[in-house]
Amino acid sequence: MNPLKPWMTNRTVPQVSLLIAMVVSLFLSPMPAWAQVRPGETITPESASKVRDLVSPGVYYYVMHGMRMDIIPTERLEWPPPYVSATEKYSGQVRLSPDHRSLVGYVAGQPFPFLDANDPYVATKIMWDNAYRPIFTDDYDLRSFDCTSQYSRPGQGQMVQYISVGHYAGYSLVGRTEVEPMPIDPDFLKSNRLWLFGLYPILAPADQRGGGILRYRYEDPRREDDIWSWTPGARRLRRMNESMMSDNTGAQTFDADHYSGFNAKVEDYEYRLLASKRMLMPIGAKHSPAVPCPYDNGSTTCPENWQLRPVYVVEAISRKANMGGGVLDSKNLLYMDSEAWWPCSVDSYNREGQLWRTFLEWVSYRDRPVPEAKIAIYPFKRIFVTADSRADLQSGFTSVCYLPSRETPEKECWYINMGAVDKEFFTTQAMVNAAP
Repeated sequence: MNPLKPWMTNRTVPQVSLLIAMVVSLFLSPMPAWAQVRPGETITPESASKVRDLVSPGVYYYVMHGMRMDIIPTERLEWPPPYVSATEKYSGQVRLSPDHRSLVGYVAGQPFPFLDANDPYVATKIMWDNAYRPIFTDDYDLRSFDCTSQYSRPGQGQMVQYISVGHYAGYSLVGRTEVEPMPIDPDFLKSNRLWLFGLYPILAPADQRGGGILRYRYEDPRREDDIWSWTPGARRLRRMNESMMSDNTGAQTFDADHYSGFNAKVEDYEYRLLASKRMLMPIGAKHSPAVPCPYDNGSTTCPENWQLRPVYVVEAISRKANMGGGVLDSKNLLYMDSEAWWPCSVDSYNREGQLWRTFLEWVSYRDRPVPEAKIAIYPFKRIFVTADSRADLQSGFTSVCYLPSRETPEKECWYINMGAVDKEFFTTQAMVNAAP
């Protein structure tokens, strides 16, 4: 039997069970929490109590500090057809390693399209599905994005930092579905690299102009990422420690392990599935470039669209947290959309168990990243990230990134699975040469 019949595409066992449970709950509860919000409503701080049980604590913080949510009907998200085909072809041979941490037999597509909530390792499988998510499988290049940082507390609404970057790019060597070489780049057999990431050149602020960062992820679960940063003023190419990717003890709320929602090495964490339920997620964004929220000092983008979505809530605890590994948070709670396979919301807790940081990403679902695109147009709909916001709840310091930049001359912005970048882009020499 084909494991992915058309009516079951993207439907995992827990999702089907969830749908049944929801139908039953309609008869057991006169007013389920999700029935209190309707498409067409706008949620404000005054009506925030309606969504308290439908959002993460971090999102609730944003709403209480001014962010507004426009509720729209739930839309079914289909995977790109090449990704579906790869899942049908290869998922049957994928399994977890004997220690239940790594993947064995993965080639392309989603590793575990059918999930059993009673499986003791279901949370780990969810995280591997997230690692090989359908949003970009081959390569991507976001050309020109910017970020602003500010304080969300009353009287502290002024922007304190502005960052502009030329490229946010990645290249996968495994799991390729749309651009040759497929499904695996032959270089993987020699280098063991799973993917390459580059963020450069920094265009602003002036004291960081020309800088950047490279990161390589390896299949070997024991090998940490290779990471380099380039500081043009000092003409210094620095080798960075893996622990620095989750450390942002300074004013900046960004850390590389929370790019794309949650981007840490899967094997470095232990996972637990806490819930499978419907929650509000910022999917179906109407603005690209995103619009700064006028009600919270520009700490988010709003008013924006939110949908009731099927969500997995996964707890992630670093194996290094109690081993002096430099990890500052005690745990992360990931709110994973189970059709998009994108953790739109991530809450990070400090070692005292208090909510410390929250990360939020808005995504659109369309056949092109922006309406005026003339090159990056696809024969099917796919996910595009339009903005993300990060907040330190204890200091009130927040940052929001616009993907693409509000001022970008590059109107295509996102090039996903188009061969826009190759492996040469992700070399230290290319990063150094790109400095203005």
